[in-house]
Amino acid sequence: MDITINPNKLPIFDSHAHFDDTAFKEDLSAVVAEMKENGVVGVINNGVNYESSAKIVELSENYDIFYSAVGVHPEDLYNGEIFSPEKLLPLLSHPKTVAIGEIGIDYHWDTHPADVQKQWFEAQLDFAKQVNLPVIIHDREAHNDTLEILKKHKPKGVLHCFSGSNEMAKEVLKLGMYIGVGGVVTFKNARKLATVVKDLPLDRLLLETDAPYLSPEPFRGKRCRSDLIYFTAQKVAEIKGISTEDVLKASIENIKTLYNKIK
Repeated sequence: MDITINPNKLPIFDSHAHFDDTAFKEDLSAVVAEMKENGVVGVINNGVNYESSAKIVELSENYDIFYSAVGVHPEDLYNGEIFSPEKLLPLLSHPKTVAIGEIGIDYHWDTHPADVQKQWFEAQLDFAKQVNLPVIIHDREAHNDTLEILKKHKPKGVLHCFSGSNEMAKEVLKLGMYIGVGGVVTFKNARKLATVVKDLPLDRLLLETDAPYLSPEPFRGKRCRSDLIYFTAQKVAEIKGISTEDVLKASIENIKTLYNKIK
């Protein structure tokens, strides 16, 4: 597919990715070099368990554009255990660890009972507050429980890959949180998300990929990478009637506001 990515080399910052994934095992260095050539200036990789959290912190040492969020994803909970903050504490001293994530609730796969997921979610929200870091939240088919817990804890952070209603988005904004928008907004069946994006204040938008997943059109179904945010930004700009440059710039400003360790 011969499509120019980011022809004007506008700065791109990916607020949510997983470059520790095996999809990048063979060519990560080459991918990072190409992304930088295409304007990528920053990427926040998200841990999904204790092991991957340690790995992405290591990646942040090896690649200048990488930052890390550490945490345990609802699909990666440890059966029969409770959250062990001491396993994440050594990673927090690293200057490029900027958040607790990816944490939350996932009822799509039904991998773990709801009460266990909520227990881990709340424990990690409490931990984030103790260490004064924002959170990156996963919410899949768990909107009511997620919102109830967010209203209880009132964290700083973002709902990544937002899939809720416009009404839910407004409740999230009332809490002072941000909305993460990725490649899904470019899909033809994303009418609900397009409505959310249209009404979303520009100063609450974070652009993301969830790489290697959820590539935007015209790359849907292929391995996703951070420079493809350009096409997500184009779609958001179209929906809001502004320039792609303004969308990319706003997202970077919002990332630096939320994650104050990023300058």
